[in-house]
Amino acid sequence: MKSAVSEILDAFEHKNYFKSNITYKKVIPGHPPIFADFPESLSAELASVLKKRGIEKLYYHQNKAIEALGRGENIVVVTPTASGKTLCYNLPVVQSILENPEARSLYLFPTKALSQDQYKELHEITGSLGHNIKVYTFDGDTPASARKAIRSSGQIVVTNPDMLHTGILPHHTKWIKLFENLRYIVIDEVHHYRGVFGSHFANLLRRLKRIFQFYQSKPQFICCSATIANPLELTENLVGEKFSLIDKSGAPRGEKVFYFYNPPVVNEELGIRRSSILEARRIAAYFLMNSVQTIVFARSRLRVEVLVKYLKREISRLKGDPERIRGYRGGYLPNERHEIEEGIKTGRILGVVSTNALELGIDIGQLNAAVLAGYPGTVSSTWQQGGRAGRKAETSVVVLVSTSSPLDQYIVNHPDYFFGSSPEAGIINPDNLAIMASHLKCSCFELPLDETNLGFGGTDIKPLLKHLEEGKILRYTGNRWFYTSDVYPAEEISLRSATAQNFVVLNVSKNNALLAEVDYDSAPFLIHESAIYIHQSQTFYIDRLDWERRTAYAREVEVDYYTDAQSKTDVRVLTEDAVSCINLPPPLESIVFGDVSVITIVAKYKKIKFETHENVGYGEVHTPPNEMQTECCWFTFKEDLKDILEAKGLVLGSGLRALANLLSNVVPLYVMCDPRDFRVVPMVRDPHSERPAIFIYDKYPGGIGIARRCFSIEKQLFFAAQEMIGGCHCADGCPSCIGPALELDGKGKSTALTLLNMIAHRENSI
Repeated sequence: MKSAVSEILDAFEHKNYFKSNITYKKVIPGHPPIFADFPESLSAELASVLKKRGIEKLYYHQNKAIEALGRGENIVVVTPTASGKTLCYNLPVVQSILENPEARSLYLFPTKALSQDQYKELHEITGSLGHNIKVYTFDGDTPASARKAIRSSGQIVVTNPDMLHTGILPHHTKWIKLFENLRYIVIDEVHHYRGVFGSHFANLLRRLKRIFQFYQSKPQFICCSATIANPLELTENLVGEKFSLIDKSGAPRGEKVFYFYNPPVVNEELGIRRSSILEARRIAAYFLMNSVQTIVFARSRLRVEVLVKYLKREISRLKGDPERIRGYRGGYLPNERHEIEEGIKTGRILGVVSTNALELGIDIGQLNAAVLAGYPGTVSSTWQQGGRAGRKAETSVVVLVSTSSPLDQYIVNHPDYFFGSSPEAGIINPDNLAIMASHLKCSCFELPLDETNLGFGGTDIKPLLKHLEEGKILRYTGNRWFYTSDVYPAEEISLRSATAQNFVVLNVSKNNALLAEVDYDSAPFLIHESAIYIHQSQTFYIDRLDWERRTAYAREVEVDYYTDAQSKTDVRVLTEDAVSCINLPPPLESIVFGDVSVITIVAKYKKIKFETHENVGYGEVHTPPNEMQTECCWFTFKEDLKDILEAKGLVLGSGLRALANLLSNVVPLYVMCDPRDFRVVPMVRDPHSERPAIFIYDKYPGGIGIARRCFSIEKQLFFAAQEMIGGCHCADGCPSCIGPALELDGKGKSTALTLLNMIAHRENSI
């Protein structure tokens, strides 16, 4: 007998409009559970509590996790979303306290929202035992009056990396009871710790290990991750310890139907497809009007708010209740987020539009459909977002709605890559000098660093220590390094971005009530003066941005457009650390890896009309430039390349911009990183080499390893770019290959193809 969702999908597939745009369908069959008995080590009390909750046996992976911990191993559990990973750490942690009430455990989750959610789950178990096990959440919202009790009596402390960084490690002497009796450290969502955040987190764990070694405790690590290509490698790189991998899931899974959906072409000549936002709205509205609880993922905060506005209008037009549609993203205040999470769980909210903030394992109940408005950027993120649907053993649906971008087009037209290859590997660079120097300052503040035991990762840190000493930050005396600066170091370091400073948005229409927070890097784009800031579909006009006080003043307005800020970037070479010039094919002169200075200025914004997405005006932005030093790989071309191309009727500038667009879409496929972690910038004449050049740089100070990887696989990048452009059937360029032809003088595609054919030692095809 077919489920209700299956019948709705049958109708979905037979609607002519939807049917014509489905490029691929895959039915992933469900499977029954694989059970295992409770381990002998599990106490009768805990077993009784589980049985009262309807759990007569454990899943296979839960049993194996507890057995491995019993052998004294560190473990990383890698199983799908909603497979019961939580019990893999909650059961051994609670068991340790039942055996020894002095035992302590520390839980680390990447976000406060996830910490709060997991606290509730843990409290359900401890509350059923009849023992007074003290479980506390310790984050920025914890009242000062409660903090002393948590430090002295908390048996399980649930927190996040940011709070460990600023609120626990610098004050470890107040946490003696925790560190002296530390039995387990739980790290959930390990796959989330990649890039700059992961590199910071690895150094944070180095500091944590120094602290618990000082208090002579040796806890075991229990880590959990979504499916990625290198979970064991990533976990061992983060923690610096050996781990056992548990990756055979015993949890049941319902049937999942996965669609690749490519919006129709609306301009054949330019290769432009209908907006993924408008198509996601149409698909989500279809599911919602059939009472299918649906989550829609969008790739930016702005797109979330635009989609919420569109969906509310569409549901109203179809005589549904628009109040059952909500948005969810970073910047919302905690109470608002909690209310939305609870509304999804209870079913009061039928549809939610979210950034990747709900990609993590926050318990939001049993959703049936996930609509992804654009490829999330990685295979693992796509599976995570799609995994939010189908948490019961019944049919669920995922629809990936592609944009016109080359990366999206590659994915929807190469299903074998998506379904057949391993998901991406997590990349971190904990030995990034800027990141490591920041954490060395914090570590020396927490405990003096002994000359005889300089363990802080696998590199020689003496040059860094001497550099910090020269800067009057550290002092060397008695074979130890001491922190001497007056500045509290942890407060100056953000684990997630280049700066720790956030902006607040005040609603002047309601007596300057706090409306939202915006991170430092996003502020010039979202809350510049004259910007339209959208919050839960309500539009606000930014009257003033006080950069020094980090405050934006917004007033409620009704407008028919939103704003999209544009930036320009200047790249300056600082050092050349590795240069390849031998046996390079024309037209390349050199391939270089080194350090660059990147200056980004948000100079103007566009006004985009709702619904039609037409450009209805421009405005200027006046915010300070953002400068950083980072790692870069760049390609320089022969000096006479311009003359060679012009003789063929081609344009160098258009060709370089087209090639840069191609590389920006190829790099994530081979380097396996988030497209937002790097940038590609073309220059017709680079001031450093006085040659044409294309730069690929990491978008984080000091770099996180992406440019270094590009330097070692440059041939693969160019061949993949050639395949991507050659596989597109447009005449002069389109958003599915090199970008709109009109933005590249109509010569971009032919010039880029000529360059790639020359690099590949082939005759050009013009």
